[in-house]
Amino acid sequence: MIVAPLLRLSQSGARCTSFLHRTRPSSINSYVCSGGTSIGASRAQCFSTSFPRLQGEVLDRTRNIGIIAHIDAGKTTTTERMLFYSGFTRRIGDVDEGSTVTDFLPAERARGITIQSAAITFHWPPGDGTEGRPSPADPTLPRSALSHTINLIDTPGHADFTFEVMRSLRILDGAVCILDGVAGVEAQTEQVWHQASTYRIPRVIYVNKLDRDGAAFGRTVREVSSRLAVYPAVCQIPWFQGGNGPFVGVADAVNLQGMRWKEGEDGRTVKMIDLQQLDEVDPSLAQELRRARIALVELLSEQDETIVEKFFECEEDHLALSSMDVTESLRRCVLDPKSRIVPVFAGASFRNMGVQPLLDAVVDLLPSPPEAPDPEVSIGGVKGGLRKLRSGDLIVEQSEKASTPEKGKKKKKTCPTDPKDAIAKLQSCALAFKVVNDAKRGVLVYVRVYSGSLDRNSLLFNTNLHLSERAPRLLKMYANEAVEVDSIPAGHIGVVVGLKHARTGDTLLSYAGNKATPPEPLTSLQLRPIDVPPPVFFTSVEPHSLSEEKRMQESLALLLREDPSLHVSVDEESGQTLLSGMGELHLEIARDRLINDLKAKASMGRIEIGYRESGLGASPATTKIFDKEIAGRRGKAGCTALVEPYNEDDITEAMDEDTLVASTFEGNQIIIRAPGLQMEQTSRGYEETSPLLPPGLDGVALRTSLQNGALAALARGPQFTFPMHNTRVTLTLNPAEHLFGNDTTASALSAAARLATSAALQALPAGPGTVMMEPVMNVIISVDEASLGSVVHDISSSRGGHILSLDEDVPLPGTDASTPDSGPAEDILPPIDPNRVYAPPDPFETSSVGVSIPASVSRPRTITAKVPLKEMVGYLKHLRSLTAGRGTFVMSVDRFENMSAPRQKAVLAELRGGF
Repeated sequence: MIVAPLLRLSQSGARCTSFLHRTRPSSINSYVCSGGTSIGASRAQCFSTSFPRLQGEVLDRTRNIGIIAHIDAGKTTTTERMLFYSGFTRRIGDVDEGSTVTDFLPAERARGITIQSAAITFHWPPGDGTEGRPSPADPTLPRSALSHTINLIDTPGHADFTFEVMRSLRILDGAVCILDGVAGVEAQTEQVWHQASTYRIPRVIYVNKLDRDGAAFGRTVREVSSRLAVYPAVCQIPWFQGGNGPFVGVADAVNLQGMRWKEGEDGRTVKMIDLQQLDEVDPSLAQELRRARIALVELLSEQDETIVEKFFECEEDHLALSSMDVTESLRRCVLDPKSRIVPVFAGASFRNMGVQPLLDAVVDLLPSPPEAPDPEVSIGGVKGGLRKLRSGDLIVEQSEKASTPEKGKKKKKTCPTDPKDAIAKLQSCALAFKVVNDAKRGVLVYVRVYSGSLDRNSLLFNTNLHLSERAPRLLKMYANEAVEVDSIPAGHIGVVVGLKHARTGDTLLSYAGNKATPPEPLTSLQLRPIDVPPPVFFTSVEPHSLSEEKRMQESLALLLREDPSLHVSVDEESGQTLLSGMGELHLEIARDRLINDLKAKASMGRIEIGYRESGLGASPATTKIFDKEIAGRRGKAGCTALVEPYNEDDITEAMDEDTLVASTFEGNQIIIRAPGLQMEQTSRGYEETSPLLPPGLDGVALRTSLQNGALAALARGPQFTFPMHNTRVTLTLNPAEHLFGNDTTASALSAAARLATSAALQALPAGPGTVMMEPVMNVIISVDEASLGSVVHDISSSRGGHILSLDEDVPLPGTDASTPDSGPAEDILPPIDPNRVYAPPDPFETSSVGVSIPASVSRPRTITAKVPLKEMVGYLKHLRSLTAGRGTFVMSVDRFENMSAPRQKAVLAELRGGF
């Protein structure tokens, strides 16, 4: 046997192990960078010598990856091992002790969970990414033979922070999905998997916790095929001592070797055993490894023609194929968006086993930025790929669409800017995917640069807010430590310090000559926009004194910049400030950050559910004239409003020539009509005006003012004071009756629309009436077979929920048809039969003679139901009592539904009693 502390060993023929040639470590912190600095006091100090050279590095040796999984699957634990083996840290952090690098917030360390995604940069294999670069690259060596830069993002697993996962996923090029070897594919795993499918992110799977009792690698692999609808390519199988003893290592089907770690050590020393030696040490494992290699080659041959040619060259011997041929075939399948093959690896991160081969797989199989799927961009309402934008074709397409006249409108002028000239002068294009308030450095804006290079002191134009800000400082982040840099090249992730207005999700552009505003239509460019779901929980926030109110509002504004899924509103009647969020834990964390981190002297009330109100019929058309003095200037305007029920599922009525706009806002629709008001294009080409409009008002200001007025009125229902939902407001503006020359201003129009809409709403209780609506949740509950009956009975009888399906009846999302860019429904890929998928036998599958263990007792079951949110508050404690602590659930908002009269009466009585 050969003992190799992270050394690359060559075998007979063309085969080699999956480990890399590295400097032999003499101590825990003896990795040496090319600059000669060993990693000591400061983790980031060593890397600061290498990053200036990194800026000129080719993107082929960069990986932007994320760790995604269900809560408590081992994401942060695996990340800690990655940092340790790469030489970034000198000791392995522990989640339970609160000593991890990526979970650095006080709330994260106190609760032992990841709350916000953390970005960190390291090199694998250890180094600075510049040493030993062959020219040209040796084709016989894998990519992991050279040091690569890895930008890693550790994401949360709790369902309340789904939005945090979504905003991190969209800037990744690849992802590692971690599964719990005991629990298998869990509900939240499916959710984050399908979110990654939305952005077509290539993935590998890592089955963790195989050292625990009840771990079942084979069952987990079969669940991957049935619940995630992909073909698992088993690249490693677990090595259990004696076949059913403790987990001691893995057998690699790609390189045909065994890797064994010693129990209780830090995992740096690995014993490598080739196939011939494995026949002597563990014959049954060697035989299973051959079966795994045959199954892997057969699976790859179904979707990769190159591996078939190599197979015939090797005289149809599955074992004779070189490891490089298999690795390259795996890479081609992973990068092919039409392929359903996903590599599967094994390990036990907490026991320091299997992490180094996983890092090799990240470098060998996942894409570099140029190989990643083309990100979607939107410009002037036209969507396309980033490469299409760079070529100028997307701007041409947008200009042609803008020049096509719509019904009832005159032809618009095309953009006078040459598309290729506009793109050539675009210096950088970046997405602000995360905003964090740091106590020492101020507000940090995390950006992914997609095009060009973002330089220090460059002027950044925000296409969402339509303003420009200068970037005084740029950082490369290492969790909560940072290194200052001069520029962030395309394909990399960095931090901009000193931006006062940028928010999560904003697109930032820098243009040649430091122009404050790029030419049209680049000002409307959007990179991968994200939809924020409506909040369903709310709580009141009150300052301790009047003098603390300003400080509280500033702190709330910082929270909103960081997390757009939080909402802040003010109750008109009580004057209370209300903070809304996605869940109980979400609001609890927001409260902790507001009071403990941001030091706001405020108190928060109890968490409540955000109900809605809806009309049961149409109101009479109501006309109101606003005539008051505003800020020393007279304002006068009129408007007619009609309120009626609206269903988002209904097809929107065709717009006639009098309709200016029909827009949907959080479940309500606002239609603005102006009979006889003919709009014409101005000389600028993107503004509209009319001779009937007062001076200073154009089409955009008119529509915006009326919409804002209607939205203000819809924020408060006429009977129960909850926000209106499923309501259509039709605003009619008659130029002859509702416009009064210079007295009609934008604020006067907004006030008139609010008065008319409020009056129409007030007419509803006396007429058709209104009804309360409550949020109904999609709930996915994971329990074992023994607890299934009691949980189903509790949901359907005690909580008024509806059971939709159990296990096999759950539709299989995650196929190509579930992505936004997928084709029609008939292109849905067929489900995968788990019985046709190779999976190694689990130790407990073969029971003793004459004794049969009923597998159904501990078989995991999945319940899908729709349950009112009110009944799910505090449900986790109740579920654990029903399932002996083994049950878990995730939920998301489905829709708001009308409440029955008895239920409405009971909820109102409880609310009034609460106040």
